[in-house]
Amino acid sequence: MGYHEYDNDVEKEASSQPYVTEDGAVPGESFEYGDSTYAKLQRLAGKLNIEQRGIERVPENERTDTSLLNVGTMWLSANMVVSSFAIGLLGKSIFYLGFGDAIIVVIFFNLIGILPVCYFSTFGPRFGLRQMVLSRFWFGWHGVKIIAVFNVLACVGWSSVNSIVGAQLIHAVNNDVPGYAGIIIIAICTFMVTLFGYKVVHAYEFWSWIPTFIIFMIILGVFAHSGDFVNIPMGVGTSEMGSVLSFGSVIYGFATGWTSYAADYTVYQPRTQGRTKVFFAVFIGLLVPLLFTEMLGVAIMSATSLNNGVNRYQDGYDASGTGGLLAAVLFPPLGTFGKFCLVMLALSIIANNCPNIYSVALTMQVLGRWTQRIPRFIWTAVATAVYIAIAIPGYTHFEAVLENFMNFIGYWLAIYEGIAFADHFIYKRRMDSYIAEHYDQPSKLPPGIAAVAAFCFGIAGMVTGMSQVWYVGPIALHAGEAPFGGDVGFELGFAFSFTSYAVLRYFEKKHFGR
Repeated sequence: MGYHEYDNDVEKEASSQPYVTEDGAVPGESFEYGDSTYAKLQRLAGKLNIEQRGIERVPENERTDTSLLNVGTMWLSANMVVSSFAIGLLGKSIFYLGFGDAIIVVIFFNLIGILPVCYFSTFGPRFGLRQMVLSRFWFGWHGVKIIAVFNVLACVGWSSVNSIVGAQLIHAVNNDVPGYAGIIIIAICTFMVTLFGYKVVHAYEFWSWIPTFIIFMIILGVFAHSGDFVNIPMGVGTSEMGSVLSFGSVIYGFATGWTSYAADYTVYQPRTQGRTKVFFAVFIGLLVPLLFTEMLGVAIMSATSLNNGVNRYQDGYDASGTGGLLAAVLFPPLGTFGKFCLVMLALSIIANNCPNIYSVALTMQVLGRWTQRIPRFIWTAVATAVYIAIAIPGYTHFEAVLENFMNFIGYWLAIYEGIAFADHFIYKRRMDSYIAEHYDQPSKLPPGIAAVAAFCFGIAGMVTGMSQVWYVGPIALHAGEAPFGGDVGFELGFAFSFTSYAVLRYFEKKHFGR
């Protein structure tokens, strides 16, 4: 959208118009664009019933999605997936936690991780603005572009990792299906859902959790019947503390990973929709699948401790990770039907990737005026092509490197949340303090200096507290047993960014007056 110095009344009038005029121009833009490539693409999108709106504000008269089930099932489906199950396996395989302590970590850190997603989801109905656009009110017009770059990396990177996991499951069922074929199948299916936009994404997510949930229940029943569950005891001491903190960091990162998209999926809810209702719809939609799938993963991974000669669970996990472990549960008792279940779980990745690929297109439009001139559905196609190009070589060459990188950039969300919460609760304090019409007027948004500086302080805190294979921070070393310590990167990243922003924003506001 072009930048115009409207007064508030005129701008409100413009924001209530339909997104595209009859000649294909964008409201608020000069009509000279009516025959532009952009306008032609938008008219084509209209004929194909593809959502045309990008990051432009949704007018109140178009916010007609009143269903709280749409809000909840969006996240229910996105997390009732094999990727969430795989997170639960890490408690024992990487951090050597017992069953009880891993379960406690899953509960506690998920509860912390989902709160920002729930809270920011309530901003969508109120303002009709996407999450990255809302972030301009905290980071400013230019500062938010830094956040947008991190979000693009997260969307594309996690889509690549997820599609690799899905392809491995398909390959575990049929060795004749090469990895690249499974990746392309998952990517194309995801693209077809996200291409049409908000309504189709919600419609898909409304139902897709059901078959996945049924299959997870079958897995639970088969595993419980086998009697192979092992109640591994808790550990004690500094080593246990370090493992709890590090596994908690992974759980938190996965749960809070939806924060940077939160408002994207409630912008068509009416302004009158109750904020508390939206909050708890998202809360239930996130908590139920995360706890269920991750706890199931913790329980099944315990069977790798069986000491009864040949351990098919450990052998399966060693051979092909998550897919091999699930195959060890399903194939002996269920045979061909077990293979069908595994394929369905592989396709559950589509529900997990849909928010990534829908939101990455909106994030690209935040990067500049020229990126907003490219319709959302074009960016959806570009992002799909990019993550296919990353995932195919990653399948055999650098999957571990890719996953380590994704875990590393996951810390940024805690820093983002620290700045956003500091601004909202200390300076804005109430929803009426936001003037939504200013979302595309740089001169009326914060300069962003305080936010960018606080982001740098947050990174400093994160580095001192992070514990990765390739680096362990000095504070992390004291949070657990050497040489790995305990990961407190997200806690310190949040604390440093929140505190520094609270101080710096005072001086920024005093100097610039906005």
